[in-house]
Amino acid sequence: MTLTPLTGVIPPVCTPLTPDREVDVPSLLRLVDHLLAGGVSGLFVLGSTSEAAYLPDRQRRLVVESVAAHVSGQVPVLAGAIDMTTARVLDHVASVTAAGADAVVVTAPFYARTHPAEIARHYRAVAAGSPVPVIAYDLPVAVHTKLPADVVLQLAADGVLAGLKDSSGDLAAFRQVLTGARDHQGITGFSVLTGSELIVDAALALGADGTVPGLGNVDPHGYVRLDRLCRSGDWDEARAEQDRLCALFGMVTVGDPARMGPGSSAIGAFKAALHLRGVIDCPATAEPQVPLSPDEVARVGKYLAAAGLL
Repeated sequence: MTLTPLTGVIPPVCTPLTPDREVDVPSLLRLVDHLLAGGVSGLFVLGSTSEAAYLPDRQRRLVVESVAAHVSGQVPVLAGAIDMTTARVLDHVASVTAAGADAVVVTAPFYARTHPAEIARHYRAVAAGSPVPVIAYDLPVAVHTKLPADVVLQLAADGVLAGLKDSSGDLAAFRQVLTGARDHQGITGFSVLTGSELIVDAALALGADGTVPGLGNVDPHGYVRLDRLCRSGDWDEARAEQDRLCALFGMVTVGDPARMGPGSSAIGAFKAALHLRGVIDCPATAEPQVPLSPDEVARVGKYLAAAGLL
């Protein structure tokens, strides 16, 4: 199955939870409407910002079913099929595609150490078993493997991969994929997306097709505006907008590192911001993440006010 090449802003959708840690579907759908109103080009559910690693399978499926039914084809819905081994990923692929996902986003295998040849076998097996296109997810901070550019490009040339979401933060390696995809005559319709919200202007200047910014949950209008400025060649205005978004991104540091990890701080800040903006009912994060304190939530509010969002 083919997928129209992905471009523009495709935020990784937060998963609103109730105080007892069930999926808050009404809040989730309000968040989807908030993103669509911001002009996004697609939605990525069950990624890192979605807390996919924390959600049991029944909740993962509920998220995809709810979003796909609500969107009803307005924009593509990408769903993470993220797990340790090929067989487990294929189980997730079957679940999320039955729930309505238009494409799946897949990391390299993890837990066991993985050779590049095994990574390639993994993606070939997943693509062979998937009824929808497969997008590679380069996330070395979580899976402890950097996807080699030559492997990605060969899989793209062979029609195994429809795209790459690069959250490595390695701009040089990202450029290598972009250059290789542009110069390889056998690669067509391959979308290269950055997941690094702080360098969107640089990535688009290099030729990236789009961006998958976690902060896009909080300010989708800002990232869509940035995307349009870059595509129109208004680089001074684009730089100013990127600078504003970089300042807003400072909210991810509000959590006290003495009592929580960076994931708790970042996801907690995004959800606190969405709660303060009236988009979701509850800022709860999945266990065992540590919740933000009232003082930390107040600091999130100051970031929003400084960015003109409150």
